[in-house]
Amino acid sequence: MKILVLADQKSKALYEYYEPEKLEGVDLVISCGDLEPGYLSFFATVCHAPLLYVRGNHDEIYEEHPPEGCICIEDDIYIYKGIRIMGLGGSMEYIPMASNQYSERAMKRRIRKMWWKLWRHKGFDILVTHAPAYKFHDMEDLPHRGFACFRTLIEKYKPKMFVHGHVHANYGGAFKRIDQYGDTLVVNAFEYHMAEYPAEDNGG
Repeated sequence: MKILVLADQKSKALYEYYEPEKLEGVDLVISCGDLEPGYLSFFATVCHAPLLYVRGNHDEIYEEHPPEGCICIEDDIYIYKGIRIMGLGGSMEYIPMASNQYSERAMKRRIRKMWWKLWRHKGFDILVTHAPAYKFHDMEDLPHRGFACFRTLIEKYKPKMFVHGHVHANYGGAFKRIDQYGDTLVVNAFEYHMAEYPAEDNGG
């Protein structure tokens, strides 16, 4: 399955210089936050594929103007073609009481509230977040620090993919597009990336 992942910054190549061929074969679009509603609606239209999204720490506008034609998966597990996709947006809290910002404790509380969905679906296959995991693709400063509870989720449920944004390519050495954490393929969705959902290993 070909998945277009987006986050944080508009892509001139795909948006301003749009050509249908560049998006040919996209089966699913996932946004990891901090993108304008109209930008997401554009991809939902031209890709003819579901667009799932979580909110970034700068997506307050979504409250009044959610992206049209798109599906919010915040605090939910969405099933697409048998693939279980779990969404947890927002960043570490660095401005008290700001929307889409959470302390480590608050993010753990969000995850605990999903116990029924996690039990019912027997886990998940793709974790979609805005922030990275603690000490894995994150940075030392509080605004870009990752969540330790994301690592706990990955270690417990061993999803095929973990897709996040928030850490930009121009931040220097912290940026890494593709990585592996145990059994999980980790993708930083900054701007855009064409990801292939890992195929089943049949032992052959």
